Amino acid sequence: MTKGNGSLCLTSLSKRYGAFTAVDNVNLQIEKGEFLTLLGPSGSGKTTLLMMIAGFQDISEGDILLGGVSIAQTPAEKRNFGMVFQGYALFPHMSVHDNIAYPLSVRRRPKAEIDARVAEMLDLVRLNGFAKRLPKELSGGQQQRVALARALCFAPPVLLLDEPLGALDKKLRVEVQAQLKEIHRRVGTTFVYVTHDQEEALSMSDRIVIMQNGRIEQVGTPADLYQNPKTAFAASFLGKSNFLHRDDAVFALRPEKIDLSPEGQGMGANKVSGVVLSVTYFGAVLKYQVEVPGMDPIEVDVDAWRSGQALPQGARVDLTWADSAAVRLLDQSL
Repeated sequence: MTKGNGSLCLTSLSKRYGAFTAVDNVNLQIEKGEFLTLLGPSGSGKTTLLMMIAGFQDISEGDILLGGVSIAQTPAEKRNFGMVFQGYALFPHMSVHDNIAYPLSVRRRPKAEIDARVAEMLDLVRLNGFAKRLPKELSGGQQQRVALARALCFAPPVLLLDEPLGALDKKLRVEVQAQLKEIHRRVGTTFVYVTHDQEEALSMSDRIVIMQNGRIEQVGTPADLYQNPKTAFAASFLGKSNFLHRDDAVFALRPEKIDLSPEGQGMGANKVSGVVLSVTYFGAVLKYQVEVPGMDPIEVDVDAWRSGQALPQGARVDLTWADSAAVRLLDQSL
């Protein structure tokens, strides 16, 4: 993807409420056709940033450019962006067809064009045959797909999604994640997605923006952020990490990158010994907590099907890892 036509550029963007700064000097280039996720805990500023992009929140400082043209003073309804909320916001008295058609109806498009576009959207979200149903006759996942179809039916240049899967149960959420990713691939619209769910961010995004206290902590592809976190917050919020202190430096070490073996059997340059504090079965994974003298307890993930008999609480073990497994962090605040 290249910069230019259709890209969304946030420049020195800030939002203050009195003395409180919700979004603090954010600079971000979102490429045309990208699936970009804003990821962070509650209060990190991700939703406020999305609402500023949408035009629902005023900007305290900075600018928003779409295709190189400022839209900072453009009202929300004239930005022509699609929006999908967690609560779906479907019209309960309207059929699925009429809900999807609504943005085109208010734009006074011809009926034949509207019907053809609604049919196209129903096919896109795999709801053929549901056009006459009311929202109350649909499951949560189906309602969410109707909301998505409505937001895409007028071909917006950017689709904004504010925790759209938060109301779904875990199994259904995973299914809709896959559908969203496939829909994005097919339509090519720029998606800007807000979530606090790490798995959602990792499974769907082209890039992830990790936010904390209104600022961008780190930006990168899912693989880059997971394998090469730059800060302790990035390492701990996106997945789990153990933090090792060595010669005035701090390293992040993922639990699955540590080998665990009975004491005396561990091989490798990086080796510590300790005692198993606990072991918990999670189906595919055994999670160990190991007490090591002079260190915080270390978490180790072991594939359950490979491990054979789990080592019990109180067992003495060796922990070993490759040099490349531990990533040196830029901040040394731990």
